[in-house]
Amino acid sequence: MKSCGVVVEYNPFHNGHLYHLEKSKKHTEADCMIAIMSGNFLQRGEPAIIDKWHRTEAALKGGADLVLELPFLFAVQHSDYFSQGAVATLAAIGVESLCFGSENGKIEAFTKAYSHMKNNKEDYDVTVRKYLNEGYSFPEASRLGYEAVEFPTNTIDLSQPNNILGYSYVKQILTHAPQMEPLTIQRKNNHYHEDTISGSIASATSIRKELLKQRTLTSQATQSIPNDTAERLTAYKGKTSIWHDWEAYFDLLQYKILTMDESTLRCFHGVDEGLEYRMKRTMKESTSFNGFMNALKTKRYTWTRLQRTLAHILVGTDKEEVRQGLRENPVPYARVLGMTARGKEYLRAAKKQTDIPLITQPQQLEHPMLDLEERASAAYYSVLSPELRVERMKREYGAPVIL
Repeated sequence: MKSCGVVVEYNPFHNGHLYHLEKSKKHTEADCMIAIMSGNFLQRGEPAIIDKWHRTEAALKGGADLVLELPFLFAVQHSDYFSQGAVATLAAIGVESLCFGSENGKIEAFTKAYSHMKNNKEDYDVTVRKYLNEGYSFPEASRLGYEAVEFPTNTIDLSQPNNILGYSYVKQILTHAPQMEPLTIQRKNNHYHEDTISGSIASATSIRKELLKQRTLTSQATQSIPNDTAERLTAYKGKTSIWHDWEAYFDLLQYKILTMDESTLRCFHGVDEGLEYRMKRTMKESTSFNGFMNALKTKRYTWTRLQRTLAHILVGTDKEEVRQGLRENPVPYARVLGMTARGKEYLRAAKKQTDIPLITQPQQLEHPMLDLEERASAAYYSVLSPELRVERMKREYGAPVIL
């Protein structure tokens, strides 16, 4: 059975994602589309607007045959670790190709950029260190590093977010999974960070902004999402009375930061270079998450980096835990969140060939990464009522979504 993988967050699943799945399947002539999806916390350090189970249902309805969970340890990381976890998981279960969306849309530009970077890595690293020492954020230092090594024409613009992620996928594939073919589909009609809905294909950022601002499913939002996504969004909010965003967690986050001393805060992943002092000082004067972030961010500490750090504080991820977990390559297991009949058939064949456990429920395996997943879910559902917290945590130990 020919397979194609996609790395996704579906926050929420929208018409652009539907286009990507359809084009990827057609481009690769795949029999089985396999999505590896972030769980309840995402790569930019945000809580997903609805939980992973409702997003899995939308993915299966939208054309995915098998949905795997990208573990929290890899999901809430910068692009290199994020792509490492995703590519290693897909490679471990025998996926033949990975197709990603990008602003560029030409895979040759990515492979050419990889070859150039491989030959100029030392100069790039020196430049990045120089700008980091001068107080620049890593994304900006990295951009300046790319400029310094003078990319040849017909390569990619690495200031664009999906090009950055795509480059990371290509780098991981060519370095660690050369048996997998990297492919790309050009993003259609919108920019990743575009914050207004302008048609039937809009960015997830603009859709979330509309939903969270209006607190209801408006006609503007529904024009850019499939009906199945609209049903999942409505069902989740009808049940929980919430679409998740960081403001919902502000009270808990404020309590955690203000009741910990600096030496404890320093142990959490991402809290470096005295950030713990700035966090405590800033939090004492903050009355909202947005206000806290605006006061906290600096040229060096970007909004995204800070959100990831705060997600790790909320979940309680310490630095040693991350160091140990990231040493494992390939990843220690693959957890199934959902599947169709075709996905089930692929999974049955993959189990005979893979070296890692394929699990459908976390209690099938004892592993520190799964313990971390349980903590992440507990943190995510903490803003629900006590009855719903119990119910949703029970769901974490249930069977996958079957379509």
